Amino acid sequence: MASIFSKIVNGEIPCYKISENEKFLAFLDVAPLVHGHILVIPKKEIDYIFDIPDTDLAEMIVFAKHVAKAQKQAIICKRIGIAVIGLEVPHAHIHLVPMNTSNDVNFTQPKLKPSEDELSLIAEKIRAELK
Repeated sequence: MASIFSKIVNGEIPCYKISENEKFLAFLDVAPLVHGHILVIPKKEIDYIFDIPDTDLAEMIVFAKHVAKAQKQAIICKRIGIAVIGLEVPHAHIHLVPMNTSNDVNFTQPKLKPSEDELSLIAEKIRAELK
């Protein structure tokens, strides 16, 4: 059965898209740790990040770096944290999380519940910073 992320890639479930190319997709987490939390995924469904072929994994990190630079310009924060947890969805993904303290990447804390308008505005701000 296709993962929720594969359904997003296939257009079956909408997302707040930030960037994409032929191999990868970046979109806002709809239950973020902080505003501007982005997920970066390979379009090909692979469960475990370390099962991604080396060249594709390297490309995924470079893709995430490009997204994170735009994210840092759009969201007021000290840094963009990166996390790979891999237990929530059986589809490899990287979390890009705007950080002001290390607690901003604490996945045990309650998630935010932004409105559709807030998510749209944040996505628009980040996309505007992509170069």
